[in-house]
Amino acid sequence: MVGAIPGHRINVVWALMLAASQLTWVGCASTSKAPYVWADDVKELARPEVERDYVIGIGDALYVQVWEQEKMSAHVRVRSDGQVSLPFLNDVPAAGITPVSLARDLEGRLKQFVVTPQVTVAVDDARPLSVSVLGQVGEPGLHNLLSGAGVAQALAAAGGLSDFAKKDRIFVLRANSTAPRIRMTYDAITAGLGNAGKLRLYTGDIVVVE
Repeated sequence: MVGAIPGHRINVVWALMLAASQLTWVGCASTSKAPYVWADDVKELARPEVERDYVIGIGDALYVQVWEQEKMSAHVRVRSDGQVSLPFLNDVPAAGITPVSLARDLEGRLKQFVVTPQVTVAVDDARPLSVSVLGQVGEPGLHNLLSGAGVAQALAAAGGLSDFAKKDRIFVLRANSTAPRIRMTYDAITAGLGNAGKLRLYTGDIVVVE
């Protein structure tokens, strides 16, 4: 009969198993023969000025201003349940929609108090942009970036490329996209050339350096 494993050994075994699973995932992401699209061939990135609207998320600090109604206006932060607490309205869902959509929703809710409410919603303090950088970089893992950051900023946050990195095999993995695996080169990224320099990252994106 095998004896019980001490608690500290269980923790060590679990940590090793977790590390192995992460390395396996990275290996699959970097060596997979899955199809890819070169950045310059991705039409949705051809015009960087057409950015998708900012979507409010948990942790964002908002300023809700009701025109000429100071008591109804407030600085609020989106809670972990995705809601904000506002005067007269109490809890209102905010996460997952744009500031403009939230403003229109609040105008509808406030009509019971004001004849023609005019609401504006501004993002005072946006939550950090969380992007995973994996593969041949100095510090692989999840990194927080400023909103609007590109691949160059993500690589810098991850400590740059390792000595074994292939500078022509850098990928951005993006779920729910027409181009889920976007390939680019390090030279194009750092020089800001083409779509490699224009691409903006979003929370949930994964940068893989082979």
